[in-house]
Amino acid sequence: MSQEHRAIVRADGTISVRSRPTIAPGAGELQIATLYAGLCGTDIQMLRGLRDDPAPVIGHEGIARVVAAGAGVPDTLAPGTLVTVNPTHPTDPAFLLGHNVDGLLQQRTLLPATAVTGGMVLPLPAATDVTLAPLLEPLAVVRYALGTIGTFHPATLLVIGDGIIGHLAVRAARRWLGADVRVALVHHTADGLAFSRASPYPADLLLGDLSGIAPAPPVAALLATPRDATIAALESALTAGAEVVDVLGGLPPGAATPLLPGVDLTAVRAANCGGRPDPPRIATAGRIRVFGHRGVANRHLLDAAAELASDPDRYRDLMTHETDLDGAASVMRALAGSRARIVGGRRLIKLSVRITEDD
Repeated sequence: MSQEHRAIVRADGTISVRSRPTIAPGAGELQIATLYAGLCGTDIQMLRGLRDDPAPVIGHEGIARVVAAGAGVPDTLAPGTLVTVNPTHPTDPAFLLGHNVDGLLQQRTLLPATAVTGGMVLPLPAATDVTLAPLLEPLAVVRYALGTIGTFHPATLLVIGDGIIGHLAVRAARRWLGADVRVALVHHTADGLAFSRASPYPADLLLGDLSGIAPAPPVAALLATPRDATIAALESALTAGAEVVDVLGGLPPGAATPLLPGVDLTAVRAANCGGRPDPPRIATAGRIRVFGHRGVANRHLLDAAAELASDPDRYRDLMTHETDLDGAASVMRALAGSRARIVGGRRLIKLSVRITEDD
């Protein structure tokens, strides 16, 4: 008798919960059951048609339990093991979880052998708080960014972008850059500014833009922006005195700025993938150092998991909305049809999707 599971599927111009066949793992493959998953900014861009990633089931942030393992899978990934998946394979572009391979917003996900042999499936301690799963991968991205920025010992960190990455960077900055760093968070909406003002862990400066400020040098900037806002954010950071810039946000094809003549920003961001090379490649333009990255290394995920375990309440409130598969599909439809991030009368920072056998 064939088995099926429920999944949030993008198809036929809409987003809905549908039944899909549950495929047993073949040699080297894993079948996992998502427990909690998150919806990230790139997911929302896909929902809005701003990206053409083909996977009908999205979702690359989460924690799952191994259900079945194919022949040859190591015993460390035996059924029952709690795992997270590094979504960006550093050497196999055919595996990008939730983008070109079906993601975690479903009851069962089949992980191909390349994810297993590539070490992309990481066992987690049995005591891991799975409710924090939606924060694990984005906090790992922040760990990668701040680890590189930290080698330049900034006195000021400009965080541009008030989504989940921006807020995580604000809360983690002193833990990973040192107690003396001064942090400014630059918002793009009044709703975002209002959310930050009510935060239990606000930045030192909450700004609508960078005009008129004179940050103490050396200044670093982390650009946590959607691809259509990254160049403007980069130029504002450079104008404000940033000498080290992490172009963490996406970039449109052919992205460039006259403030960095001769620098191919798209190539700069593509030069570091999945934590490789280590240390990352950094481009130089006069006194400016600029780098970018796609994905993280496993060590960044493990560092993020340790940080969440050590101080969960520092980050938990950033999961502003929680729901099940059906509720998540409804939220995703609303986000697809609007540029707003207000859901249920509250600003959405991170959607947590709870997935159970009964969904």
